[in-house]
Amino acid sequence: MRTALAFALLSTLALAQATAAEERPVAEKYLISGDLAGGQKALDAILKAHPEDAQARFGLGALQFVRAVEHLVQGFYQHGLQPDLSGGMIPFARIPVPANPNPKPIAYEDLRQLFEEFLGDLTKAEATLGQVRDDAVKLPIRFGLIRLDFDGDGQVNEDETLWKIYARLNGQAGQNRPDSEQENAFPITFDRGDVAWLRGYCHLLMSVSEIYLAHDAKLLFDHTAHLFFAKPKTPFPFLKNDPQGLNPMRDNRPNVGLIGDLLAFVHLLHFPVKEPARMGAALTHMETMLTLSRESWKAYLAETDDDHEWIPNPKQNSVIPNGKVTGEMLKGWLGFIDEAEAILAGKKLVPFWREADNKAVNLHRVFTEPRELDLILWIQGTAAAPYLEVGPVTQPEFWSRLLRVFRGEFFGFAIWFN
Repeated sequence: MRTALAFALLSTLALAQATAAEERPVAEKYLISGDLAGGQKALDAILKAHPEDAQARFGLGALQFVRAVEHLVQGFYQHGLQPDLSGGMIPFARIPVPANPNPKPIAYEDLRQLFEEFLGDLTKAEATLGQVRDDAVKLPIRFGLIRLDFDGDGQVNEDETLWKIYARLNGQAGQNRPDSEQENAFPITFDRGDVAWLRGYCHLLMSVSEIYLAHDAKLLFDHTAHLFFAKPKTPFPFLKNDPQGLNPMRDNRPNVGLIGDLLAFVHLLHFPVKEPARMGAALTHMETMLTLSRESWKAYLAETDDDHEWIPNPKQNSVIPNGKVTGEMLKGWLGFIDEAEAILAGKKLVPFWREADNKAVNLHRVFTEPRELDLILWIQGTAAAPYLEVGPVTQPEFWSRLLRVFRGEFFGFAIWFN
């Protein structure tokens, strides 16, 4: 009798465990296995049969976003991107791309193509996420187990994780990773607010890509691409990648070649406008990102649960250690959205750092009336001259208060909040 009862209990437990395993989102299975192409096919089939399945659509959009990142990483790997040589100066160069023993040569046109494909992939992901309508949708994902095929060999290993990219791009992420129970899994229950959040991130990355593609950086590439890629196609074959990285000294002597390369890099930070319409598109993406941030917080504030929150409302807890969001912080962030929208619309001007008869910079016109982007002349101030005008100016007191509310870590929270 006892044996039969024990067997029945074990059978029930096994059935419950199997049912729980089956209830994991379909998207998670493929994100963990790294079979993103297979996942897209499976979710497309589910949505064809059940177009109302919000979790499947959310999962498809998330998978498409991860696949966009994977495609970019694989492109960098194929061409031998050397992330350590950037010194952290170039955001995309900070991606932890594995060393390629046999990289392909890369031309400037190839690099532009990588960003055009990245932009296209993000557009697809955002469009899918934009069709998620269910306010009750949830997508529980063991984030720490998501795998990407960095080198494009069709296999994934323990080092090829999405977390590795996130931690590299966000300097604080490695310190904030949970070290308690289920550390490796890092479970997150993404919800309706996170749909808008991820759409906002798509628009942020699309904006950055559009700004890059709007300008012609070929001159910079031809003279300094060897700092970042193993085999760049340039008119100067004698320029070679330095295996010691950005080290100004070599064998206790000045590394004259590298010092010259760095000077050339700074000297060539001016980019003619190649496709001006892309600057307008970048502005639209930024404006949409802010709209989606407001939408995400509307959804977060409507939540009454506390379920492994990625971004919590003031009454919830975050899966990120020290990720508490106070009411004052939320008020400050919503105020930032209002201020940023006014600046991007040209309703408020950005203070000019030189005396110019009370004139300030209209950032809206920087996007709608693009001119050659010369970073050195912007620092000097003369590049801002065409955009100077008199009008309402965003006040330093607003930004000081914002920094104070976020304990001096506003920019870190902004990357998280989007």
